[in-house]
Amino acid sequence: MIAYQTTPIESRRQAIQADIDGRKSAAERNRLGQFATPNALAIEIARYVESLIGQGQDRIRFADPSIGSGSFFSAALAVFGPKRIATAVGIELDPVFADCARSLWADTGLEIVQGDFTQVVASGSRPPAPNVILANPPYVRHHHMNRECKERLQSLAFKMAGVEVSGLAGLYVYFLLLATAWMEEGGIAAWLIPSEFMDVNYGAALKDFLTNRVTLIRAHRFDPDDVQFGDALVSSVVLVFRNTPPANAHAVEFTFGGTLAEPNARDLIPLERLRDSRKWTAYPSHTKNDRHTISDGKGPTLGDFFRVQRGIATGCNKFFVIDRADAKGRGLPGKYLRPILPSPRHLTDTIINTDSDGYPLIDPQLCVIDCDLPEPIVEAQYPALWKYLQTAQSLGIMEGYLIGKRSPWYKQERREPPLFLCTYMGRGSNDKQPFRFIWNRSKAIGTNLYLMLHARDGLAAMLRRHPDRAEIIHALLGRVTGHELRGEGRVYGGGLNKIEPSELARISAISFVDLWPELGSNVQPQGNLFD
Repeated sequence: MIAYQTTPIESRRQAIQADIDGRKSAAERNRLGQFATPNALAIEIARYVESLIGQGQDRIRFADPSIGSGSFFSAALAVFGPKRIATAVGIELDPVFADCARSLWADTGLEIVQGDFTQVVASGSRPPAPNVILANPPYVRHHHMNRECKERLQSLAFKMAGVEVSGLAGLYVYFLLLATAWMEEGGIAAWLIPSEFMDVNYGAALKDFLTNRVTLIRAHRFDPDDVQFGDALVSSVVLVFRNTPPANAHAVEFTFGGTLAEPNARDLIPLERLRDSRKWTAYPSHTKNDRHTISDGKGPTLGDFFRVQRGIATGCNKFFVIDRADAKGRGLPGKYLRPILPSPRHLTDTIINTDSDGYPLIDPQLCVIDCDLPEPIVEAQYPALWKYLQTAQSLGIMEGYLIGKRSPWYKQERREPPLFLCTYMGRGSNDKQPFRFIWNRSKAIGTNLYLMLHARDGLAAMLRRHPDRAEIIHALLGRVTGHELRGEGRVYGGGLNKIEPSELARISAISFVDLWPELGSNVQPQGNLFD
């Protein structure tokens, strides 16, 4: 393997990068999606692209649509050599980074365009089309983008790339689509992006693009326990593709873990199979990739037997969720308090028993304020509750998004106490479940840190006739393998797993029908089985 020594200018770049990063808080950098590519990783990606290009292409027209201080350009110089780079352009929104890159690379021929790439690429004065793109686009999540911005980007992505993008997609999806529409046909691009699109519904448009519009050559997913950006908390994937439609018999190389040059596992996945796959993180199959799905969408799933919905989002748990004893001491009316479970990290048992009032037999017992009476009536009839609600203003709670959407603002979402719950996030490898299934024998509901499972149709009828079977159902849920739970869910940096209602609903429930064959008659074609 060729070794590349760190040049003086690269050492200087790293020092300046660290200084600029240090001036911003982690929250600000997260909002802006600014996570610089480590130079060693940029070199590794550039090496792989160079192996595809070979020596046949002498004139490289390089571009980076979010160049930052220039980590990828530095790697391109080291790997391709300055003589092969005919033109180079970097676009950067942040004026501090734009000035930094302009100063650092002034003598190399790199053109720096300071501005919003999504606007630059749509303008009549955009730079000439590149034939090599190396990029780590800003990881700006959708909730940091306002409606006007999303609508503009969605319209632009459809106009330039012919792709309808979900409003839940992050900014990196738009960067990839728009940059590909800009680049030269037949050019090669390498993108370092979050791997979440490989598993989620809103990644479907990008997966369709990668399997039908370009020739995806390789997808290398880093081990989630090896976070590429320590403060980004995302798991990453390197996508390398050629800007040309794929051949019918094309197969994509999927690799996992280790490095691009020496991955822990690799496999070739035929394009036809990839197009039919919901979860791309299942590839390649190997011992360390503990993400497997069992349900093929044809057999019974949990969604056939349960209505799965997220727990309530109170708007501010610290205000609305209070100790039952504290609520009693304040004189709050019990009729407007509902039992609620604590955060999963404070729940040590998976069986929740109940007292005579329906509260969980745990310490402390918690309740959530939930009242639908208009403010004048609360003030007149329930002065203790009114007094407590008045403290919200001084605490800044009234500025919250959810609070502003509710009427009255202290009314919670409607939820019935579920017989079972599943924790929303967790860790675990191999057969260990990353999420816990809770048997709830109380009248408590859960916050949005839980998914609530309400028995439906045939299962609900069976439980009415045989309530003792709830214990067996809890045992069956406890036997769902960690592999399948991770396979249907999604993983983030550091190995944190999350699962959404629709994903939990896809978990195989064949064990239910094996035990109670009569439930098979209630299995419906897959459809809208969850909230």
